[in-house]
Amino acid sequence: MATPDDEERALSEWSRTLAQALQILDLEVDHPRIVELAARSSYLSPHAGAISAFMVGYAAGTVTTDGREETSAAVEKAANTALTVIAKDEETREEKGWTGSAQ
Repeated sequence: MATPDDEERALSEWSRTLAQALQILDLEVDHPRIVELAARSSYLSPHAGAISAFMVGYAAGTVTTDGREETSAAVEKAANTALTVIAKDEETREEKGWTGSAQ
């Protein structure tokens, strides 16, 4: 049985492998944040998490940055925006459901 430490180790190894293949130097991936984003998106469809993670990375990549701190801030800003949209969409879906209806 895999433990959370095993999963984090596997994600770290995969991130390093992929970063090297993509020639991205000094990349530190906030695995819990990306996993949260993917999990929160998955209510929409099974693949929404992958699309959300890609779009957050793309949005962060369009920001001009100097150094790791600004890059991390760009990723965090994009992730926060995506999570805000997800939260609003979840609220809207709940309001359109049976809650508050005479049904």
